[in-house]
Amino acid sequence: MTHETWGEVQDALLHSIGENNYKTWIRPLEFAALENGVAHFRVPTNFIGNWVNRNYSDQILRHLHTAGASVRRIEFNVSTGRDAAPQPPAQTKSTAAPAITTGTAISPDTDDADILPGATLDTRFTFDRFVVGPPNELAHAAARRVAEGGPVTFNPLFLYGGVGLGKTHLMHAIAHHMRQRDPSLRIVYLSAEQFMYRFVQALRDRDMMTFKQIFRSVDVLMVDDVQFIAGKDSTQDEFFHTFNALVDQQKQIIISGDRAPGEMEGIEDRIKSRLQCGLVVDLHPTDYELRLGILQQKVDFYAAQYPGLAIAPGVLEFLAHRISTNVRVLEGALVRLFAMASLVGREITMDMTQDCLADVLRVSERKVTVEEIQRRVSEHYNIRLSELIGPTRVRNVARPRQIAMYLSKSLTSRSLPEIGRRFGGRDHTTIMHGVKRIEDLRVRDSQVAEDLELLRRALEA
Repeated sequence: MTHETWGEVQDALLHSIGENNYKTWIRPLEFAALENGVAHFRVPTNFIGNWVNRNYSDQILRHLHTAGASVRRIEFNVSTGRDAAPQPPAQTKSTAAPAITTGTAISPDTDDADILPGATLDTRFTFDRFVVGPPNELAHAAARRVAEGGPVTFNPLFLYGGVGLGKTHLMHAIAHHMRQRDPSLRIVYLSAEQFMYRFVQALRDRDMMTFKQIFRSVDVLMVDDVQFIAGKDSTQDEFFHTFNALVDQQKQIIISGDRAPGEMEGIEDRIKSRLQCGLVVDLHPTDYELRLGILQQKVDFYAAQYPGLAIAPGVLEFLAHRISTNVRVLEGALVRLFAMASLVGREITMDMTQDCLADVLRVSERKVTVEEIQRRVSEHYNIRLSELIGPTRVRNVARPRQIAMYLSKSLTSRSLPEIGRRFGGRDHTTIMHGVKRIEDLRVRDSQVAEDLELLRRALEA
């Protein structure tokens, strides 16, 4: 077999598998030698070698025989230089190269990021740096369990919650831990928006086969902010089939979203059903103690970057109380304070904090959400959140539900139809009835009035 023979086979493969597949998988192959009926090829990475071996080896052999080459089998060896001799057969690996696929590859010794497209992982987002408290301890425990591997039991793991509550941190932490535990895993982490972009690009290039093969060959698929595929019918269809293919292969899937699957508008019912078939975990808004713990951890970290800077007593407690809706904003405020103090060479005092963060503190004035009201009411009356939102009409659930509706109308700016959607898709007239019922009861029933006052204080604290 000669290089000219391989050139003939390449031309035949170009016509049989298409230009895009040829460019991706065949062009990187370099014929090295033919020894004892074994054709040796150099490949840039183990991943390409394994992929070609699984998907195109039969076609390559057939075309080689047609071209007159006496080849019994083919082997792929990672190239260590253009003049490198082919590796002995015993050295050929049968598993994929270690990689977490990212926009900028985390593993410096792999090029698989160019083959398995994904998003950049943040090296700061590890389990060690995730502050655990009551609002997120279940999500943290579930993420830990999945990251430890073993039989796939939580599939998918679905994490949901508002902005800045730690969903992305946990997903990155899972990926980092999995790679440390088993470097051979093929892990793809990307946003739903990036998944959609890759899908549209494949449609445009008429190369859906490669898209399907790539995303359905991974060991772990992680998709962040799945709500962004809402209303994108073709993308949802491909996501659904990719999901099914990976579940059938017992591959782990981890998804995040801004709300529970059943509450996502514009997402097909079949996808909602699939997302709910695993473990669905809510990351609750942070409480005061958790925010203070996060700040204390960050102070220890930034103190090393700004040696000699002091922070006055009460500042962290003030920030934990005032900035309550978004951990990212909380961390950003602390960074700004340390930067300001280092520039002026002064202690971080309460006066400096209020002056430096005046704009942040204005924006972060307490804003109560319907979801927070529902959680508080459920806890107060010791009922499950699913019961509060669900269809049951028993008295010990119906009355707390009406109280939650009343508080949602009085403490938020949401319209009645919006509130109704957050209460299991109820009609706005149902919300009106509930609000009016509680308005009447608060005058006549002292227990209802007391409960309303307690809940209001807790929500506005």
